[in-house]
Amino acid sequence: MSGLTKKRKKLEHWQAVAIWLLVFDAIAVNLSYLFALFLRFDFHYSSIEPIYLHAFFKFAPIYTVACLLIFWQLKLYNSLWRFAGFEELKRTSFAALFTTIFQVVGITVFVQRMPISYYVIGALTQYILITGVRFSYRFVNLLHCRKARTDRVRFRAMIIGAGDSGRIVIRELNTSEQSHTQAVCVIDDNPNKWGRLMEGIPVVGGRDEIMAAAEKYKVDKIYLCIPSATAEERRDILNICKNTSCELKTLPGIYQLANGEVSISKLRPVALEDLLGREQIQVDLTGIYRSIQGKVILVTGGGGSIGSELCRQIAAHHPKQLIILDIYENNAYEIQQELKRKYGNSLNLVVLIGSVRDSRRMDMIFRQYRPQIVYHAAAHKHVPLMEDSPAEAIKNNVMGTYKTAFSALKYHTERFVLISTDKAVNPTNIMGASKRLCEMVIQCMNTISEKGEISRLPLLYAHEETARSEENKTISGSAGHNTQFVAVRFGNVLGSNGSVIPLFKKQIEEGGPVTVTHPDVIRYFMTVPEAVGLVLEAGADAHGGEIFVLDMGQPVKIDTLARNLIRLLGYTPDVDIKIVYTGLRPGEKLFEEKLMAEEGIQKTRNDLIYIGKPIPFDTDEFLQQLEDLAYASYDNDPDIVSKVEDIVCTFHPVGRNPSGPYESVNLPKEEAVGNE
Repeated sequence: MSGLTKKRKKLEHWQAVAIWLLVFDAIAVNLSYLFALFLRFDFHYSSIEPIYLHAFFKFAPIYTVACLLIFWQLKLYNSLWRFAGFEELKRTSFAALFTTIFQVVGITVFVQRMPISYYVIGALTQYILITGVRFSYRFVNLLHCRKARTDRVRFRAMIIGAGDSGRIVIRELNTSEQSHTQAVCVIDDNPNKWGRLMEGIPVVGGRDEIMAAAEKYKVDKIYLCIPSATAEERRDILNICKNTSCELKTLPGIYQLANGEVSISKLRPVALEDLLGREQIQVDLTGIYRSIQGKVILVTGGGGSIGSELCRQIAAHHPKQLIILDIYENNAYEIQQELKRKYGNSLNLVVLIGSVRDSRRMDMIFRQYRPQIVYHAAAHKHVPLMEDSPAEAIKNNVMGTYKTAFSALKYHTERFVLISTDKAVNPTNIMGASKRLCEMVIQCMNTISEKGEISRLPLLYAHEETARSEENKTISGSAGHNTQFVAVRFGNVLGSNGSVIPLFKKQIEEGGPVTVTHPDVIRYFMTVPEAVGLVLEAGADAHGGEIFVLDMGQPVKIDTLARNLIRLLGYTPDVDIKIVYTGLRPGEKLFEEKLMAEEGIQKTRNDLIYIGKPIPFDTDEFLQQLEDLAYASYDNDPDIVSKVEDIVCTFHPVGRNPSGPYESVNLPKEEAVGNE
């Protein structure tokens, strides 16, 4: 054909298997009932009455065609029999039932009534043959896979949880060709399951047996497969597991079961928040997002850990416009591309590069976009770095906050939310002191807003070389702006940029040592979603002037945190990975506080969120001090720390007041955990 040759279409493997099954079924359904006749007449062909043989051979062709059609309709020829399970067994059983009914009715009514044993034995034999051949394929394949996997197995796993999740994980471990791990034992606290088998794996006991079972079965990995466990239960179990030197992994949550997403791929390394021993903080997101929807929202520092998560949550709930401001273009670009990929043109997104220290830039942004809500997350936050560059902490944190808040007040922003820190309480370093000054700026701005006295505010423009002379004068504003200024104070955020967790992980990956400043340092921790939830709730519930504080549960020793992380990654502290104590860094405390004594606390509708009552101070005096501080910071005054100390009465730089901790108010039930 013009040099062209027809290529014979090659059958797929499953099609070839289907043909062989069809041939087998055609033979099996007839042999089954012929076997019944032979059995009925003691396996003597000559003893079989001719009338029965004649009836059998007459009905056989009809029955064969009927069986194959029924089997085809019930999809017995295009199932993946290597993965056969309950569904396949059900369809095979229905096929046997329907064909048996057809045999009994058809041959009895239209041909000849047969012996009872013919019907019973024939039906049973047929069911065994058509079911057995299919499931034997899976069985042989399973034996082959297990033999092949035995050669590849490098790890032995303990499964904690003899429920649905544990069963699915065991099954996947035992059948997956990509898995190099073998389940060897199961732990469950239900005594009714002890001594029994799950998927062929023994349930050896409750959590008290974890240590002994890990040693007995030479366990390398532990999989925690209890998605419904509370945070306290997970912490108790993981505190036992971390002493086994096994690698730990866990299923994220119960929603994995609801979505049918339980598998080995869903197992993740145990996170440090699993050991904090408290439930995730829940906030009323319905009210929060209702307040966000349809608003123009500005997030300063929008490329950082907190800022970027704020942008993600805000973008998901239909703002009129989301404006991201960051001075670091790489961070801004990453969050921009992430949101564009996810939302495309449905999100009105503006990404700007600029500094909150630039008065004219901030004025231009507020004048052009008129944001209704501002989340101010832009700040220098690294304590040791700011100790070496105190003027920069003041310029960026304090003056940046002032200039952003000034523009918000000038252009009638509805709410302004400052991201603060527990380091602002009785600060011992310039970073914490600068954040306390930021809180005071917010309180001052709220007072000015309530009184409508924006004319009292100094511009602070004159401290920038680029300032225009015509702007270096007081702006008169009308009363009734009523911008609500609030601050949100929380502790260390797990996994954020610059936090100890990424540093520890990197040090462990490099073989150590892990550096801890002091064996007794304790800190409060929270997750990024918790921090962002608190910030959003503060913005929604603000009345103006509040300092929102999260009850972050029990503080954790950094030394214990480092040791737990080493164990979670399968190493032994001080044996595989050394821990080195480097001494407290400049300005660093042994512990952080959340409220100053004079602030007091007030509960909100969320039992884990408190409000610190503002500390009164002379606004006019503070504004004058702030203006003097601005001059000092832009002049890089070497004595700027002393000037800050004069303004923030609770600021006691390390080395200047050796008397010890300062009086503070602790939220309920605070006590260090994880002590070894």
